[in-house]
Amino acid sequence: MFRQCAHAGAAVVSRTLQEQAAWKVFVTSHPRPKYSVCRQEYRFKTNLSSSTRSFATLPLEAQVVVCGAGVVGNSIAYHLTREGWTDVVVLEQNEIGSGTSHNGSGVLGVFKPSAERQIVTYSVNLIKKLQDEGYNLGFTQCGSLNLAQTRERAIALKRRLAYTKPSGLECEWLDRHEIKRRHPHLYTADLEGGVWVPGDAVADPFAVCVTLASLAQRQGALYVENCSVERIVTDEVPHSQIVPRVTYIETSQGTIHCEYFVNTSGMWARKLGEKSSPKVRIPVFPAEHFYLHTKPVLEALEELPVVRDYDSHTFCLTRNQQYIVGGFEHEAKPAFENGIPHNWRESLKGDDEHFRPICEAAEHRFPILKDFQYQPLVNAPDNFTPDGKWILGETPEIDNYFVAVGMNGNSLQGAGGAGQAIAEWIMYGSLATEMLPFDVRRFIDLHNNRRYLKERTREVVGRHYEILYPMQCEYRLARKLRCSPIYSEQEARGAVFGTRMGFERPLYFDNTHSKTDMPAQMPAGSFRKPFFMDCVREEYQACREGVGIIDLSSFTKIKVTSAGNQVVEYMQKLCSNDVNMPVGGVIHSGMQNERGGFENDCLLIRRTDNSYLMLAPTTQQTRIMDWMRRQITAEACVSVSDVTSMYSVLSVVGPKSREMLSLMCNNNLVFYGHMAKEINVAYASGVIVLSFTHMGEPGYTLLIPAEYTLHIYNQLMKIGHDYGIRNVGMLTMRSLRVEKFIPFWAEELDSTTTPYEVGRGYKVKLNKEYFIGKFALMRQASQGLKKRLVHLALDDCFDPDEDIWPWGGEPIYRNNIFVGNTTSSAFGLTLNKMICLGFVRHHDGKNVTPEYILQNAKFEIDIAGRRVAAHASLQPPKMPVVRMDGFTSYRPKSRGILTQK
Repeated sequence: MFRQCAHAGAAVVSRTLQEQAAWKVFVTSHPRPKYSVCRQEYRFKTNLSSSTRSFATLPLEAQVVVCGAGVVGNSIAYHLTREGWTDVVVLEQNEIGSGTSHNGSGVLGVFKPSAERQIVTYSVNLIKKLQDEGYNLGFTQCGSLNLAQTRERAIALKRRLAYTKPSGLECEWLDRHEIKRRHPHLYTADLEGGVWVPGDAVADPFAVCVTLASLAQRQGALYVENCSVERIVTDEVPHSQIVPRVTYIETSQGTIHCEYFVNTSGMWARKLGEKSSPKVRIPVFPAEHFYLHTKPVLEALEELPVVRDYDSHTFCLTRNQQYIVGGFEHEAKPAFENGIPHNWRESLKGDDEHFRPICEAAEHRFPILKDFQYQPLVNAPDNFTPDGKWILGETPEIDNYFVAVGMNGNSLQGAGGAGQAIAEWIMYGSLATEMLPFDVRRFIDLHNNRRYLKERTREVVGRHYEILYPMQCEYRLARKLRCSPIYSEQEARGAVFGTRMGFERPLYFDNTHSKTDMPAQMPAGSFRKPFFMDCVREEYQACREGVGIIDLSSFTKIKVTSAGNQVVEYMQKLCSNDVNMPVGGVIHSGMQNERGGFENDCLLIRRTDNSYLMLAPTTQQTRIMDWMRRQITAEACVSVSDVTSMYSVLSVVGPKSREMLSLMCNNNLVFYGHMAKEINVAYASGVIVLSFTHMGEPGYTLLIPAEYTLHIYNQLMKIGHDYGIRNVGMLTMRSLRVEKFIPFWAEELDSTTTPYEVGRGYKVKLNKEYFIGKFALMRQASQGLKKRLVHLALDDCFDPDEDIWPWGGEPIYRNNIFVGNTTSSAFGLTLNKMICLGFVRHHDGKNVTPEYILQNAKFEIDIAGRRVAAHASLQPPKMPVVRMDGFTSYRPKSRGILTQK
């Protein structure tokens, strides 16, 4: 039945040569579908015969089954069949486009961060291409005006303008007078300015939806309507470490076997995720999303740009002889809080009072709207995700189960690019581009909790139009769910918390806070010097001169074991460093993919001959567990378990850390190289002490059984008082590592970046036996690098007290030519300079040599439209060395200090 494809080992359905020839004749000769003009009856009408795999009964098997015939599902079917994967079945519980795809603004906005921009740009180009081929999709490339009412909004838009322009996207800053010329109906007197983006467009979402379905059918896909999925069955083996695979789907019309299953069921996606064993985590929740249409006018409306008035949470466009007003309100209304009813359309009502602020803001910005009559308010719910980003990719729970959901109020915008990406993922097993921001594996079970999703949905909708100051805009709702055992103590000591993977982590500690005060809060955001910088400075000095304590309990912790020594072979295969070290050894290693890119950045501890304990980035908790499980073969006899909640992690940092810790244990804390010792600390047993810190400072990392964490923390703070101990937050840790040129996961390290490109080639052991990615790294080592991570120190012309700061993503120019973007930045308090890290490519596509970086090169960084000169280096800067010796011995001043023999 199935034949293996030559590329990537993917299976494809083979047709006979006669069938292929007949199919080509049909596709080229069959007329395009005609569309009815009635919106409610907008169904494609064709004369397709049953032989073209149109609407039919459910077949017994298919290579790919897509659940949900909305615009995203149809896009996936279209892209698969276009590439020759024609054995595709699309299941729809009602009719094609009967879900949320029938509504929506139809706006296609490309003025976005780079990852989203690539996907939306593909969507725009696809829809434009289909329109040019004769399909009436209502596509108009009318451009957009993105308005700023305040100076802070103007800075936000100018920052985006600066990093967008080098990509080739045409966009420019306009003053209020130029905006008025672009859109004569706008009130502009209260504007600071705005960005004009001529590449933005609008289209009819439903027309695109049914056209993609029609084309997918013509290319071989089979659509089965009125067919609901009841159960996704896998080959799950209880207690097995092997990831189960999809085997067949039980539906209301029977059973269909398949190799791949794609969940594109929109609002129903989360519920569908529960219909498999194991259940699939798909954290989406619908919110009521409102549109106000004016009544159509008889005279032709001029082609006007889309207007986004961010500070009023409002947008407006013209389509089908109407003005359409919508918005992303500050506090949204979750939809269907008790579940989606069968007659969900009839249960929806407009909420004029809720929409009133947006309507009033629109009439203020567009006085002409007061002259129009409105149709009844449309309530068109759509799915939103906990972080406002799409959910794409292969699920960690089930092999060959893909999802493409969470379009966050605009299904059309991402449909084309998302469909192309999922199709490529299915066909080739991976993507050439990084999709980390949208990866379905960025969540844990917490995120799929219905109560959590409902709370987060109230807030996440409005954040689409908020000014999101980097590292200063944390979520307000659905908080305090995952907390360190010392959370309450930290809160009492002035911690200002942020969240990562739902875990509350101190960003910094307010030095003006007292225990009787209310919990400290993040101050108002700023693109300039943040208001908490003095707090960060004190924490930084503690780490450099005394003792700082950093709570890293959110880090992912994974235990890897085997009955025999198979675990060593398994870990050697996964790691590019040599991890076959003695028991008690500690080593830092990357885990690479076949292209040499990072799948993980981790610290490994050899606990016994047949077990390792791994520390990995917080956001890797689901992703790396999935990746490691997929490398386990039936013969490996290796077990991988998530033990994140079993241990807390406290990093004790600074030159006085050894002397202070020695008062809490009688063990020798002089380590030779990177080592781990299991010792008793202040009577608490089973504490693993590592001679390693994540920010390049001397000190120790303590892995503490969770039940002892509060006790050990209190003793550290008590004994450390005379050493000047300070609580230290993640922002100080960031400042320490950026200054020392230490790359971090998801900023400098991702699946497209190799160790050689970030200066970690010394941690790659090409002389050991095979490991994943070895051949790609060997090739790169011999052929040279196309990009390099560079340390950039801004010149003294940059005033950190007055100027706009770089926050990551800024364009880098070499001799006035764009060569890359910054990845992260921080103020270096030892160097007393603003530091940026960023990747540099050769402007001619050649290898990036050290000479290209260091010789005859003038580097500049564009910060919100102003270029600032910077000094580039490929090595960490020279800084005073801080050691853990030479300090006067401390004697405890009171009894009760805990030591352990």
